[in-house]
Amino acid sequence: MGAYTKRLLSGSTNGKGIKVAATATPGTTIHTAVTGTSDLDEVWLYAVNTGSDSAKLTIEFGGTSDPDDTIEQSIYGESGLVLIIPGFLLQNELVVKAFADSANIIVVHGFVNRIAAA
Repeated sequence: MGAYTKRLLSGSTNGKGIKVAATATPGTTIHTAVTGTSDLDEVWLYAVNTGSDSAKLTIEFGGTSDPDDTIEQSIYGESGLVLIIPGFLLQNELVVKAFADSANIIVVHGFVNRIAAA
């Protein structure tokens, strides 16, 4: 069994939420996965909508091919934290990006469990 290390999202400043400014692909960078194919990043993402209207959030999980690499979720206005990515695995410097149909109202929070090869 590999060792787990909890890490900040690489797109975060000091662990703060990441405001989704992009409204189209390529999205706002949320996290860049670990280098190589030995270790894994277990990605956990939550989103909050700070606006009053619903907004569609699109996560580009390691690529931009629709529907293979994209995950879409409506985030209702003035919502609390909504689970978006429940621990999916990523590696090899693949990038997680996000965009929404309204700029600067969705904020993404989360963390990564880095799993080192045994």
